[in-house]
Amino acid sequence: MRFWSVVGIVVFGVVGADAARAVEPPAGTTFTKSIRPLLVKYCFNCHDAAEPRGDLSLEPFKGEAVVEQDPKVWRTVLNQVGEHVMPPKAKPQPTPAERELIVGWLTHRLNNLDLSKLPKDPGRVTVRRLNRAEYNNTIRDLLGVNTRPADTFPADGGGGGGFDNNGDTLFVPPVLMEMYLKAAGEVIKAAPLERVVTMGPRPPGKDGKGGVDKRAAARESLTALATKAFRRAVEPAEVERFLKVFDAADKRGTKYEDSVRLAAKAVLVSPHFLFRIERERAGAKDAYEVSDYELASRLSYFVWASMPDDELMKLAKEGKLKDEKTIDAQARRMLKDSRSRSLAEQFGGQWLGFNALHTTAVPDRRKFPQFTPALRDAMYDEAVEFVDSVFREDAPLMRLIDADYTYLNSTLAKFYGMEKEKITGQEMRRVPLKDPNRGGVLGMAGILTATSYPLRTSPVLRGKWVLETLVGAPPPPAPPDVPKLPEDDAPVAGKLTFREQLEKHRTLSACASCHNRMDPLGFGLENFDAIGRWRTTDAAGKPVDAVGKLTTGEQFKGPAELKKVLLKRKDDFNRAATEKMLAYALGRGLEPYDQAAIKRVADAVAKDGYKSATLVAEVAKSYPMRWRKN
Repeated sequence: MRFWSVVGIVVFGVVGADAARAVEPPAGTTFTKSIRPLLVKYCFNCHDAAEPRGDLSLEPFKGEAVVEQDPKVWRTVLNQVGEHVMPPKAKPQPTPAERELIVGWLTHRLNNLDLSKLPKDPGRVTVRRLNRAEYNNTIRDLLGVNTRPADTFPADGGGGGGFDNNGDTLFVPPVLMEMYLKAAGEVIKAAPLERVVTMGPRPPGKDGKGGVDKRAAARESLTALATKAFRRAVEPAEVERFLKVFDAADKRGTKYEDSVRLAAKAVLVSPHFLFRIERERAGAKDAYEVSDYELASRLSYFVWASMPDDELMKLAKEGKLKDEKTIDAQARRMLKDSRSRSLAEQFGGQWLGFNALHTTAVPDRRKFPQFTPALRDAMYDEAVEFVDSVFREDAPLMRLIDADYTYLNSTLAKFYGMEKEKITGQEMRRVPLKDPNRGGVLGMAGILTATSYPLRTSPVLRGKWVLETLVGAPPPPAPPDVPKLPEDDAPVAGKLTFREQLEKHRTLSACASCHNRMDPLGFGLENFDAIGRWRTTDAAGKPVDAVGKLTTGEQFKGPAELKKVLLKRKDDFNRAATEKMLAYALGRGLEPYDQAAIKRVADAVAKDGYKSATLVAEVAKSYPMRWRKN
């Protein structure tokens, strides 16, 4: 096999199973005799144990099972060597045959990991509070209240994995406890009476006849409420604590309904409501399966960012939820429910980055007066509706990269120059697309805006977004002493154009290796300005140069051709989506011991035609989702 055919397969990352067979190294190739000597020769001068460049040392890896020790490290090595990024051009280079041997061996090993040699560890799950979205959704589903009280709470952090449901960063500042008390009172007051008080038998009427004892009736109501609120069966002693609140109010002469409401408020400020608590198994040294109720919560907060519904709770109560077929069926059922829109909003919005439209993406209003709040909201809604449609319809994941439809209202249709579609009103609706440049996330104005600077586009940010989000091969952080590019792309007499300045920037030795990977991808999106409008000329009035040339020599022009390049890497995209979704579902950053789960999920998704619902179901069934340790 010719070397370029191998590298053409691994432009962005590890390849799929078919390609792995194609690049299987010659018989007798071993790490110790064939690969490590090449690493010593070409890599150890920068990546030894003494002063490892980029905090990466390859020296400790010895023996034939090195890839199983840390697949993520070797995936990075494959990317860097396969793309000619490493060794740096100023250093001695492997011959084509040597590079082909490294690439072929690593590709084969990464696609044929010995799962029995990977550590089996479900990881550590921090007791974590409900984040703002989860609190709002849970209050909605528990009490039928849509006031979104958590919108005024302090912002949630973003921990490992890049999501705001990470338990390690969901702190509880003192001011938040005050807000919980206030919110509990407001939502209990706003809730329909039957959601709080009439869940159990009614107390006697004014004539003293009929019904049951007031305290018994209150116990029934509070038991039903606490069971739903705590997402599990409750003990009589737990309910008794809330009944003491009822007793105190009742002794003061408070009306029965208001006494129950006061006790219900206590339920809503209980740690068992505000936090997702999983009880440890006393004396357990090894991993064990989570309880059915805990699994119900893991599933519901994964797909709905909210509490389990009656069906999940019933299965949990009956001890029937742990069966893999049942989990699979429930995950698919939940996706078809309207509450799964939260998966598009919370997971999709943070993974793809369009949530930035409501936070950090702030185009300069003087330069882009078209960017109104109405347009911003339409951009956001387009992305949510589109991602939601992919998962709800069980479409192939690649539809996210390229699709023949989107969702528009009159504001966004006008912005896209699609007035002929005669779209009226502000309601988003599904619209077929004829322009191959627009379909999928790469052509969405919201994402293009989120990957730009306030005054100009950024091929660097957009290229980094493609590598990190769609391919799962993020570049390292920029060195601290690298000179900055101009904040604006406005032409200056006698000065280089912005692209020319960027090309010059890429010649710096400290910048070249990463920019040679990022910039060409970003150049392919230069027909879109900083707020996602189509353009044919740049700020200097010159024709837009949307040609990108990858380190492998592959060349493309414009968004439509860039999408074709990316669609060849569906296994990379599948793996990137798997890693992100697993991190989101678990509420923690991924660790080396998660590689076995990642591979099992990604392989199952690929085998089923890369279906999006299969991705959700396989993550739901994965080992770290169903097991825990003390």
